[in-house]
Amino acid sequence: MEIWDNASCSKSAGARARLDEARVPYRLRAYLEQPPSAAELTEVLGRLDARAWDVCRTGEPAAVASGMADWPRDDATEPRWIEAMVAHPELIQRPILLLDDGGALVGRTPEALDEALRRAGR
Repeated sequence: MEIWDNASCSKSAGARARLDEARVPYRLRAYLEQPPSAAELTEVLGRLDARAWDVCRTGEPAAVASGMADWPRDDATEPRWIEAMVAHPELIQRPILLLDDGGALVGRTPEALDEALRRAGR
């Protein structure tokens, strides 16, 4: 599994600790330093079965400055959301867990982490 990780985020740290405890192997991607391309983010959204605004942190300063909370949430504007998140990766919810079975989860809750462990066979 791959984790889109922010080392200073408590939710990312919690996910790493939970996976370490269960001895689940993973690769870290410091997505703030290695931001995804628009194509990568689009692919991950498909794996999450989510829309861009579902995983966008609209309270972050870059989002507030551009008024993202008020942007339309429709097919026509989703590319605009994705481009903003690629340009400002801090807007992407974390941690995102890219599972080896092809799925993905946002690992912010105990339930999401339980599901990740289950799908990893732990």
